Amino acid sequence: MEFNLDSLVRDNIKKMTAYSSARHEFTGNASIYLDANENSFGSPLPDNFNRYPDPLQMQVKEKLSKIKGVPTQNIFLGNGSDEAIDLLYRIFCEPGRDNAIILPPTYGMYEVCAEMNDMKIKRVNLTKEYQLDIDGIANAIDPFTKLIFICSPNNPTGNSINRNDVEVILNNFDGIVVIDEAYINYSKQRSFIAELTEYPNLVVMQTLSKAWGLAGLRLGMAFASQPIIELMNKVKYPYNINTATQLLALEALDNIDWVNEHIAMTVVERENLKNELLNLSFTENVYPSDANFLLAKMKNARNIYDQLCQKGIIVRDRSKVVLCEDSLRITVGTPEENKQLIEELSKLKSN
Repeated sequence: MEFNLDSLVRDNIKKMTAYSSARHEFTGNASIYLDANENSFGSPLPDNFNRYPDPLQMQVKEKLSKIKGVPTQNIFLGNGSDEAIDLLYRIFCEPGRDNAIILPPTYGMYEVCAEMNDMKIKRVNLTKEYQLDIDGIANAIDPFTKLIFICSPNNPTGNSINRNDVEVILNNFDGIVVIDEAYINYSKQRSFIAELTEYPNLVVMQTLSKAWGLAGLRLGMAFASQPIIELMNKVKYPYNINTATQLLALEALDNIDWVNEHIAMTVVERENLKNELLNLSFTENVYPSDANFLLAKMKNARNIYDQLCQKGIIVRDRSKVVLCEDSLRITVGTPEENKQLIEELSKLKSN
């Protein structure tokens, strides 16, 4: 199968002229900036906040390039992964005509962004083992299917998707395959980033919100071929990542040892928490997880959720999600938080 990116891109996106600032057009070193109508006298804050941020976040990308082993031209930075999801719809899907395939139970923003962009969604449920239904996906694909979203490790189930099955989709679908690896740092599975040169239709999403502990910064990453990244940069808002986020990200990216230490701690706590949950009389199953959370099937899960809320402990009730009936999604907390959770659960009744 020969992949043709140009045939997937909406005609209006091909024809549009991206916004270009003087900072885009200028190369070299400058000492006086009189191009962007900024306040030349500065601001009440330090660090040149009176200047617009780097529209392509090159310093951050250069650090990420060294960490991820991916050239800067293959990296897109967005306001969370949600911006990347939205852009992919806007670039590749014609409103009211094209469709995308999602694989429930899965991350909810794939569908929300589709609705915002007037896209049709086709749902192919995962199997009972929370793996891909390859035949179901193949049967759902039609000439107007432009995107397939695969979340691995999956949210809300926590498991990794079988790598061979993902490669079957990549090799046989002539649209864009998006692999959402928000939780990859907690998994023993290797990232699909290494496969970017092999699959021109592959987009891999990651984030600094989870293992890096920077959910408040809203900094998501997408890795793809240079032509796809260029399209994403063309369509995004000019200054989508603010200066404060870029400066704080640069500081955080110098602390890989801290991140790795806390990943290891989370994995240990994940196993401890799983064992403690399984010891509760109303727990029916705790599913295998490669993420920083557990999906636990419990008798009358909604009632347990409500009782925890009354104690000031918030988990996520997934009982109404397909294939997750009577299940709670529980983030792995600190040892102290996990201990308090188990102590409160031990006092509860499931009916």
